[in-house]
Amino acid sequence: PKPIIKAWFEFREVKGTWLGFCAEGNRGRGLGFKFASALQKNFHHLFSNFGDERVTNGSHLEKLCLLEDGIGRDMISDFTTNLVKEYLLNYTEQFALKNLERSLRSKVNINRVKFNYETETWENRKFELPIYSDEYVILTPMDLLTKDDTWISKMDLRRQFFEIADAVPNDQLRAQINNYIISKLPVEPTKKDVKWATLQTLAKFPELLDHYIKYKEDRGRTATSISQRKVLESKEVYIKQSGRLIQLLKNNTDFYELAGITPSETHKRILFLKDIIENKGGHKIFYNNGVPLRRESDLQILYRLTWYNSVSEVSREVNDGRGPVDFKISKGSKDKTLVEMKLASNSKLKKNLQNQIEIYKRASDAETSYKVIIYFSNRELERVNKILNELNLSMDKSIILIDARSDNKPSGSVA
Repeated sequence: PKPIIKAWFEFREVKGTWLGFCAEGNRGRGLGFKFASALQKNFHHLFSNFGDERVTNGSHLEKLCLLEDGIGRDMISDFTTNLVKEYLLNYTEQFALKNLERSLRSKVNINRVKFNYETETWENRKFELPIYSDEYVILTPMDLLTKDDTWISKMDLRRQFFEIADAVPNDQLRAQINNYIISKLPVEPTKKDVKWATLQTLAKFPELLDHYIKYKEDRGRTATSISQRKVLESKEVYIKQSGRLIQLLKNNTDFYELAGITPSETHKRILFLKDIIENKGGHKIFYNNGVPLRRESDLQILYRLTWYNSVSEVSREVNDGRGPVDFKISKGSKDKTLVEMKLASNSKLKKNLQNQIEIYKRASDAETSYKVIIYFSNRELERVNKILNELNLSMDKSIILIDARSDNKPSGSVA
């Protein structure tokens, strides 16, 4: 029944953990009824031998995201955090009691900590936790963290599907799998055809998921190594290097004192950021071990830091009906400015410059928009200039290029 499914399997995001780095905040949507229904359904399908696995070495919740559409790493992360919440709370409480002053701790009632199998309900418990800005904090051991996609993921399974299928030890099962997928493919299959046939085959032979997971288990040391590297990289980029950016902005400009209507405030902040990156060593925040960040999401998170303490409302990926825009800066309903921050290497940059911002402006009633493009090499600069020339936008003052090249900057550390 729906009420039981909601009571047992519907979870909220554990916002106190603050896992990850985000451009807006830690109040996510959590796990809704769609996830709860998928979980309940698959306990009788994918997890029929849960706890008594014959192929894999252990139980893997990641199985759920291998077949179900719309269930990805964020949902698996939220679900896992909910399941280990009691451990995390005990871990945090022990740390807080040992290391924090009484004024920095508080008794907090936490919902849905442990499942009572006798009453078939989730129980609440009280913990003494760190308090920051009137909200409790849940700590997480670093060795439980990773970044980006999970080690066991749908995309990875699709990439390695045929390798996994060929490695199935049961000759008869292997033949059945091969015959089935061939029957689902046309004579000259496209990538879309192969993807569809692969999903059909996985649904027909769910035991393939166990063989894929066993394959990944056997390479678990690689997963640990990759996770540790990604976590350390994140610490370097988001904590150390972004901290240097903030210090640069504080020391060299009146950046954080800016005010005014949103078009002028936004423009000044972009130009100040451009100056810090191009002339005061700020470009280094965009590099890790000499390699530039190549993901716009990382750049956007760093840009969000430049609006710290502003009285303007800064909204991330606002969708006013025609697709999400990177940032909307507003002071009331009549003072709005939009900002798109793009990599020069973005394959859709030309199309974006042609259409996207103007569509967003009409949808949100914003009078002003800025397009910020960051480039890391001469080749990228040449590409951007070529696109701007083709679109007759070379003199457009709303398009601001930021030079983040490392080979044309004076030496010296970011201070």
